[in-house]
Amino acid sequence: MVVGSTSRSSGFVGRFFVHPIFDYLLIGGGLSLIVIPAVYLFVGPRVMLDFGMLPWFILCSNSAHFAASTVRLYTKPGARDALPFLTMVVPALTLGVLTLCIFEADVIGRYVQLIYLSWSPYHYAAQAYGLAVMYCVRSGCDLTQNQKRFLWWIAILPFFKVLLLATSKHVVGWHMPEHLLWSQVDWRGGVNLATEVLGVLALVLPLVLFGVVGLTNRRRMPLISLLVIMTNGVWFAVFPLIDGFIWTTVFHGIQYLAIVMIFHVRDRMASPENNHGVVFHAIWFYGMCLCLGYALFNCLPYGYQMLGFGAAESVLLVIAAINIHHFIVDGYIWKLGRGDANRRVVENIVAGAKA
Repeated sequence: MVVGSTSRSSGFVGRFFVHPIFDYLLIGGGLSLIVIPAVYLFVGPRVMLDFGMLPWFILCSNSAHFAASTVRLYTKPGARDALPFLTMVVPALTLGVLTLCIFEADVIGRYVQLIYLSWSPYHYAAQAYGLAVMYCVRSGCDLTQNQKRFLWWIAILPFFKVLLLATSKHVVGWHMPEHLLWSQVDWRGGVNLATEVLGVLALVLPLVLFGVVGLTNRRRMPLISLLVIMTNGVWFAVFPLIDGFIWTTVFHGIQYLAIVMIFHVRDRMASPENNHGVVFHAIWFYGMCLCLGYALFNCLPYGYQMLGFGAAESVLLVIAAINIHHFIVDGYIWKLGRGDANRRVVENIVAGAKA
C-alpha cells in the first residue's frame, strides 16, 4: 500500500489513492461485482445468512466500519479542538439517550429502530455520492452545479427504492401498524412498479450522466466515479431487500474502512513526529477499529443484560444507537474546511498530480 506517494493515472481510470486495482475493487465496490456472483454460483444465495459465517463478516467489516468513524474522529489532527461538543459531549449524550430508550423500549424502541432503518440507505447513498465527487475532483473533472445536483439525485434513487419497498418499516410505519397498512386499499402493485422503475433508473441514469459529462466537459468523469454510484445501485436494485441490505452492509463497510484508513495513514505519514511506516499505521488503525467494534456491538449489549435488561432490546437498541451516532459523526469528519486535515490530504494529492 503505497499510501504516502502521489498517485497518478490518466484517461478513464482517474487519479487513484493507492493503486487502480485497490481503489476500484475496495473503494469503488468492484469487489462486490466479483464476490457476489461467485457466491451465488458456487455456494448459494443463503450463505450470508449462515449463522456460523455471518458474525465474522459483521465484525471484520460492519462493526469495524462503524467504529472507524469514532477512531478517525479522535485521531484526526485538530478534530478534538475543532469539535469539542462532538468529541466530549455527544458520546455521553448518546449513552444516556440509549439507556433511556432501553428503559422505555416498549414506547420509544420502535421509533429508534425506524430512524436507524430509514437513515441507513440514505447514508449509503450519500457516501457513494461523496466518493464519486471526490474522484472527479482529484481527476480534474470539474462537474457543473447542475451535474452535481443530477449526480446527487441519481445517487439517492436506491434510498427512495428502499423507502417504498419497505414502506411499513419507514415512512408509513411511523403512523400505521403494518397489519393495517394494506387493509383498505391494495396499492402494493403500484408501489412494486415504482420500486422497479427506481431500480432501473439507478442503473441507467449514471451511464447517461457519464456520457453527458464526457461530451460536454473539458475532462471526462473517471470510471471509478461511475462504478461507485452503480455498485450502490446494484446492491439495492438487483437483489431482494434483505439480501441487498446484507451485501451492502459488508461491502459498504469495506469501502468505508479503505478510504478512512487511507486518510488516517496519510495524516500520520505527514506528521513531523512520525516514526513508523505505512503498514504499521494501517494495521494499528484497523486493529483499533476491530477492538472498538467488538466492544460496542458485543460487550455493550451484554453489559445492559447484566444490569437486568432484556437481550432483545439491549442488542437491537445498541445497534440502532451506534448506527445513528456513526451517521452524525460522519457528517463532521469528512468536511473539507480550510486548513482541515482532510483538505490537506486532498490538496497534496491534487498538487502532486498537477506537478
